[in-house]
Amino acid sequence: MAMKVSLTDAGKRFNRDWIFRHLTYNFETGNSYAIIGPNGSGKSTLLQVLSGAMQLSEGKNAWSIADSQLTKEEVYKHVSICAPYLEVVEEMTLNEFLNFHDHLKPFLSALTVEHIIDIVGLTEAVHKQIRYFSSGMKQRVKLAQAIFSDTAFLLLDEPCTNLDTAGILLYNELIAQYGKERLVIVSSNDETEYSFCTKRINITEHKQ
Repeated sequence: MAMKVSLTDAGKRFNRDWIFRHLTYNFETGNSYAIIGPNGSGKSTLLQVLSGAMQLSEGKNAWSIADSQLTKEEVYKHVSICAPYLEVVEEMTLNEFLNFHDHLKPFLSALTVEHIIDIVGLTEAVHKQIRYFSSGMKQRVKLAQAIFSDTAFLLLDEPCTNLDTAGILLYNELIAQYGKERLVIVSSNDETEYSFCTKRINITEHKQ
């Protein structure tokens, strides 16, 4: 379903420091967007505002799906996110964790957990506790739970963190196959992670 997120004269500050300000923009299904800027510039903050997890200091944000307005409390149902600050349940095995996630936020109906594990190349680790995974393997798990969730809105914050060359190739293949009919927004300062994006927003241009 078509998703739209709108910011109108939006601003966010912490104490007296404005992270961004006077930002008016529409994000719509059919396009992919990159939020770019140097480290510490506020890319992740903007992503959290777009997800509904963080409130604006000024201005408005609005979400709609299939032309029906969503309340802020409803937005989470339609959003999946992959970010360095989001943790996986390390005491669970991979199979347990993905099945647990599937009950909270169902995966795409055409895919089983077994199939998802195979796609991301972690079949040999299916019954291994996630705490024993390498950082690259954990990142594959985070990508899997985000990209394969049956959501209209996909947020990716530094999605290739800890991935090797094969992992980055996998990431681009997953986006190409599963991102076309969704609203995709990537927060990054590495073009490897957002080269596919059709539109780019430099957050440093919205400081005042």
